[in-house]
Amino acid sequence: MHLKGKLSCVGVSDAGRVREHNEDTIGTDPDIGLVVLADGMGGYKAGEVASGIAIRTVLTLVKDAVEREDLSRHDGDSGLSRPGILLRDAIQRANKIIYQTARTQANCEGMGTTIVAGIFYDDKLTIAHVGDSRLYRLRARELSQVTQDHSLLQELVQRGFYTPEEAQRAAAKNYVTRALGVEPTVEVDVTEVPVRKDDLYLLCSDGLSDMVEDDDIQLTINTFGANLDTLAQQLVLLGNDNGGRDNISVVLVRALDAFPARRGIIDRLRRMLG
Repeated sequence: MHLKGKLSCVGVSDAGRVREHNEDTIGTDPDIGLVVLADGMGGYKAGEVASGIAIRTVLTLVKDAVEREDLSRHDGDSGLSRPGILLRDAIQRANKIIYQTARTQANCEGMGTTIVAGIFYDDKLTIAHVGDSRLYRLRARELSQVTQDHSLLQELVQRGFYTPEEAQRAAAKNYVTRALGVEPTVEVDVTEVPVRKDDLYLLCSDGLSDMVEDDDIQLTINTFGANLDTLAQQLVLLGNDNGGRDNISVVLVRALDAFPARRGIIDRLRRMLG
């Protein structure tokens, strides 16, 4: 699966104005349509260990699998697409490694990380996430949040204690109810959305979404979106201008063209012959 020329991809990670260390990690492999972002937490530099393990594990496992496998297969039991299973399994593997490392390395005790990852394949984006790092989509100048935070605040919104607008201004934003490395196993949410030409996708850590309201993110994308490098820098700048209380990471992906999967006997032969 090669997507050369189909996607434009940019990533930026910044320590922010307050934190000494950047515990976020980002990873991209545009040729296979893979983007990943993780926001680590816990202890002196341990957060960056956790997010680093998460990103490396997902990039390595998914790349290996994509080069070997037929991604058009569906799993009858789970109902997930092959890209969904790859992301879920890679994230669960990362969870095991982080959990074991946290238990065996004294300086890593209590570490964990959020993660949001996506694979672009066959005119679709498959998203897997744990925690409150988010994925947004801008389509026809309208921004929508695709993932749903695994956070106490989101649970309170779902139960009617807060409106989404009140939640954006609430103080206790950072309490996540799900993260990698905290328990021996983790539940991964997997979503699949259709992709259209000119869609723009934003993966971000809560250092952006806590500091900047969705309306301002949308306005910034619509203003600077013609150049992804400039847009990434402007989003980080906006987070810092609003206080920069946390590390700020963004990954931006624009769909430049349709990317339907090639199917048929020639493709199968090509895969078999490596």
